[in-house]
Amino acid sequence: MRPAKQVGILGYGAYIPRYRIPTTEIARMWRGEGSGPNKEKAVAGLDEDTVTMAVEAARRAMDMARVNNLGAILVGTESKPYAVKPTSTIVAEVLGFHYVLASDLEFACKAGTEAIQMNMALVGSGMIDYGLAIGVDTAQGRPGDELEYTAGSGAAAFVIGPANESPLAIIEESVSYVSDTPDFWRRSEEKYPRHLSRFTGEPAYFHHIIESVKSLLEKTGYKPQDFKYAVFHQPNPRFPITVGKRLGFKTEQITPGLLNPVIGNTYAGSSLLGFAAVLDEASPGDLILLSSFGSGAGSDSFIVRVTDAIVERRKNHITVKSMIEKGIRIDYAQYARFRGKIRL
Repeated sequence: MRPAKQVGILGYGAYIPRYRIPTTEIARMWRGEGSGPNKEKAVAGLDEDTVTMAVEAARRAMDMARVNNLGAILVGTESKPYAVKPTSTIVAEVLGFHYVLASDLEFACKAGTEAIQMNMALVGSGMIDYGLAIGVDTAQGRPGDELEYTAGSGAAAFVIGPANESPLAIIEESVSYVSDTPDFWRRSEEKYPRHLSRFTGEPAYFHHIIESVKSLLEKTGYKPQDFKYAVFHQPNPRFPITVGKRLGFKTEQITPGLLNPVIGNTYAGSSLLGFAAVLDEASPGDLILLSSFGSGAGSDSFIVRVTDAIVERRKNHITVKSMIEKGIRIDYAQYARFRGKIRL
């Protein structure tokens, strides 16, 4: 998919809560010993939810983009604070926009990349000048479940605009691949999502990402070696490395955006936070592959080329790495209180 007029990324911002729970602490509670697949995960505090995190990331993206008007605010999340009430309108209110298309997107972990695609279409068609895409989530893992070790909290936001306004990166092409593969779900009224364990790897995660990336490479003629970085959705530390190698990418192309071993999987913000981390260190001319995965299931893949403008736009920018380094460790009791796992 490519819009009629070329579009790019004018600004981006991320937000990671300071609280961290080590996976050894989760293992102590439920297994007595050992640890999870990652070192620790980010935990939203008592005064944080998807709205507050989305706003923090959005403000940083807007500051970098240096724009004061938006035609669309699209928020991708599967952990909204309200079952029936949009998140996007709250974000728009806080940011000070009213004459704007505001919408919530819910396609599991790829809702954030869907927001980018839709903004690409709106800007590329000339319907709007600038659009904001946000991927944000809080952890929803059932106590003692595998997800509790990997499902973290965080947000990433991107301002999409015309390619003639010195964007920090150009989005060259995008491809999506979907199927009815129920690897992960949560029915109405259920508090925690369910998953089919290894079924979420194959035929869900690997099949969909491989199909979308292969189609994208065939369509554009690029080869894995043409890319400086490759960012894949991060449900755990192993999957991105594995799918990258299957597609022909080297480990050193994948690891700069691999945040899961440190802060966990942030659902709708997972691949986008990894993308933000890569943009933090990318150089002009670098080619980036971005590929998300959403259970249910589908994958969006993008080819992004970094421009000379990134050097200037990144000045005074709060990096993903700096947020990771400022973690405050908490125990399981604090974590359970913060995430509402104790119901009175």
